[in-house]
Parts: sequence; structure tokens; C-alpha cells
Amino acid sequence: MSMIAAFMVPHPPMIVPEVGKGSEQQVLETTRAYEQVAREIAALAPDTLIITSPHSVMYADYFHISPGSGASGSFRQFRAASVKFSEQYDTEFVQRLCELADADEFPAGTLGERDAALDHGTMVPLWFIRQKYAGGKIVRIGLSGLPLTDHYRLGQYIARAAEDTGKRAVLVASGDLSHKLQEYGPYGFAEEGPEYDRRIMDVCTRAAFGELFDFSESFCDKAAECGHRSFVIMAGAFDGLRVKATALSHQDVTGVGYGICTFYPGDADAERHFLAQYLEKQERECREKAEKSDPYVRLARASVEAWVRRRERIAVPEGLPEEMVKRRAGAFVSLHKNGQLRGCIGTILATRKSLAEEIISNAISACSRDNRFSPVRPDELCSLEISVDVLSEPEPVDSPAELDVKRYGVIVSHGPKRGLLLPDLDGVDTVEDQIGIARRKGGISADEPYRLERFEVVRHY
Repeated sequence: MSMIAAFMVPHPPMIVPEVGKGSEQQVLETTRAYEQVAREIAALAPDTLIITSPHSVMYADYFHISPGSGASGSFRQFRAASVKFSEQYDTEFVQRLCELADADEFPAGTLGERDAALDHGTMVPLWFIRQKYAGGKIVRIGLSGLPLTDHYRLGQYIARAAEDTGKRAVLVASGDLSHKLQEYGPYGFAEEGPEYDRRIMDVCTRAAFGELFDFSESFCDKAAECGHRSFVIMAGAFDGLRVKATALSHQDVTGVGYGICTFYPGDADAERHFLAQYLEKQERECREKAEKSDPYVRLARASVEAWVRRRERIAVPEGLPEEMVKRRAGAFVSLHKNGQLRGCIGTILATRKSLAEEIISNAISACSRDNRFSPVRPDELCSLEISVDVLSEPEPVDSPAELDVKRYGVIVSHGPKRGLLLPDLDGVDTVEDQIGIARRKGGISADEPYRLERFEVVRHY
């Protein structure tokens, strides 16, 4: 067997009467839809309930699958300790899922358990399900900071694990929608909030899963959504299949969006391999952009591709502009993937014989030696956006008044400690922010005196 159904559900603890103590009456529409989901799951009688939760263990670059034979939990933190759960994990399913991930060196597994207790993103769905259906073991999976494409891939692995183990599996994609729908809500209001809810409910109602990739990280952050990655995992579990989708409810009365949809797979459909389509589009756009990019970026890209594919350091090619082979300067190479930083390494001052060699060296380091990230994989190359910043000589300044976050980068120094921040970065809007971030990067405490230097960059895309 494979995936027999999936359900998109929210997880507000207040929907549980012992927690809500009457406030759950605000979301009766959501409650009734949830009860419908529980009835449908009971009718399906699945062997395995896979629950993807934003509140399980979450890492920036790894999908955590809960290990062991089972786990327990309660709503104690929500002042309802009497509501308890004790669940068995489907260890056969988990083992197969981990084997599939390991075989492809995909970053998912049972390492890094920080808290074995069930989280509320798992328990709220279970509160409804267990009232109607006591069978089925669970698999609990956390989300990650990895791109949406990797979340979709995880869904594909989940479907394969269900097929390989012969399990009748149901996936429960746990996640609230936007948290910024009303001024009186817990997170206030942002115009992206209602827009996110409108778009996600439209996409899920049509099962137009390819459009899930069109939600940018910036947009999702501004909307303060919770479950988008859960929904993308679910989409991946139905890759290549027709899907019958039904929207049961959508409420925003608390300032947080609660959406419930059901999904049932149909026949194979070659037009619904959405990840492959998305990656083909990205590769096409990447080639077009590479052809239009200047020699600085072309050199950085060639360096990254040669290193990632063959562990080869390229020689300085013929035909470069004279400035690249005769000038010496510091340079930063930045890699982004689907709008997210994927690596950035640079030098403040020249360390090589030419700017071209500086770019080659830093491009290799950005894709393989940035300790914040795992090394870039070959399958990621077509998704990378690359930029090169060439730095001017730093010059000392006497006060922050001589800085400009759009024009100048900043270097903050205290003795041997030094932190640098490039100019014109998203989310860095004031000189105070710029200095503070650079100071923290350099390990300089707030009470330590520091020197300031500024520099300009020429940014190449």
C-alpha cells in the first residue's frame, strides 16, 4: 500500500475543552471539521498515522524523526495535565524511512532527540483522532529550516516508505495558517496574513501543490505562518498522483488562521510531478541568468560547480577583464537557494595574487566550508543564486554618523576581535542594527569599546 489519505489540520490547544474552558466555543466550525476528519480516519482504519509537526524537534538542516518505541505527553503546560497521551511509534516504518534517506544522503533521521515528550502540534490532532479511532501506530516528524524543495522530497520518501512496508498510511499535516490576521490577535496584524490564508486555502482546495513553491520565505515570514512546510511535505507524499481535495473549514476569529482540508489520492498523473517541474524551471532560469551574469559571477559559479561536482579547483581562465587578473582586493561570494542564504565566505583584504584567484578561493569556501551550513550538494547547483561583492580598502570612521547601511559595509573591532557586515542587506535597516550585528559576529560584548571602519562594495549578480 501507499498513502491512502492526508489531512491538513491546525493545532490550537484552546480547541481542547479542558484547555479552552469555554473559549473553544469561538471555533466551533473548526471543531466540527476536525470531528469530520476523525470520522474519516476511523473509517480508513490506517496502520500508520504520520504526523508532521512544527512543534516537534526542529533543526536548521535536518529533519528529525522521533526515535524509540513510543512517547507520551500531556497538556500540562496549558494547565490541563489530566489530558494525557501514550502513543506507540511505528518502528518498522521509521526504520525504512531512515534507510531511504540514508541511501540518498538526505538529511533526515532519528538523531538529536532533545525532548521525547509529544508536542501540542501532535497532540491536538490526536485528541480528535483518538476519540474515534484507537488503532494505528504513529510516526512523528519535525520540520526544518531547509528549503521547501527538501520538504517536498521528504514527502516523497514517506510515500516510498509506506509502499515498501505495505502500510496503509495517513498523513496528518499539522499547522496553523497565519498568526497575523487581526489587530487583537496574539501577534497583531500584517497585510500578508490574510493574503497568506487566502492563497493557501485556494491552493489546497484545488490541490494545486506546485503553487506551494511560489510562497517566498519573506512572504511566509511576514505572514507568520506556521504550517506551510507541513503542507509541502504532504504534497510530496502525493507526487505524481491526482488528488481529490475538499476544504472543510477556515476560521480566523482568534487572529490566527485555522484551515482544515482533506486529500485523497487518485490515479497516476504525469503532469503532477511538481518538484521535477519546479527544478526544471529553476535550472532553465539559472542557465539564462548565468548567461546574462557578468564575468565575476560566471567565475564564481564555475568555481562552485567544479568543486561540488569534481572537488576540482579551477585555474584562472583566459579572457577575463584586466581588473580581475591585475587588481588585488578583498571579495565575498554569497550563495542563496530559494531566497535563503546557503553560504557566504569572503576576505576583507586581498589574500591572493589577483581578484580572480580571490573569487575562486572564496567561492569554494562558500559552498564547502561555511560552518553554518552543510556543503552544497550537486543536486542543489541549479537552484543557487550567486553574487560577488568586491570590497574597497576599509577606512576608519569616528562615529556612526559617517555610516550608511545602504552604501557602506562596516567593520567593528576590539583588539583582535573583529566583525564585518556587508551593506544593503535585507532586514538591516539602521546603522544601529548594522553595528550591533557586526559586533555580535565578532564576539564583542556590548560593554567593550570598539573601533569602526567602513568600506564600499561593487556587487555583481
